[in-house]
Amino acid sequence: MPTTETTPAAGSTPGADPLSALSYEEARDELVRIVTELEQGSATLEESIALWERGEALARHCEEWLIGAKARLDAARAGAPAAAGAADSE
Repeated sequence: MPTTETTPAAGSTPGADPLSALSYEEARDELVRIVTELEQGSATLEESIALWERGEALARHCEEWLIGAKARLDAARAGAPAAAGAADSE
């Protein structure tokens, strides 16, 4: 799957690339690039707004990934004490 180095603000429309297709790491890396670009202050107002909106969407996507990961860890931990207790008693 090829990747591009273009910024989402450059002619993109909301939903042009579905966030659901991005892994946590891809979304996080794009978010870091957007923050860096916004901090440089070289974008026009319209570009800055588009970058901000994309960044907000990426942040929500990352949060969803983290919530899912926490749920998986909680589920794994819920089963772990019984298994660990059985191993300790041997």
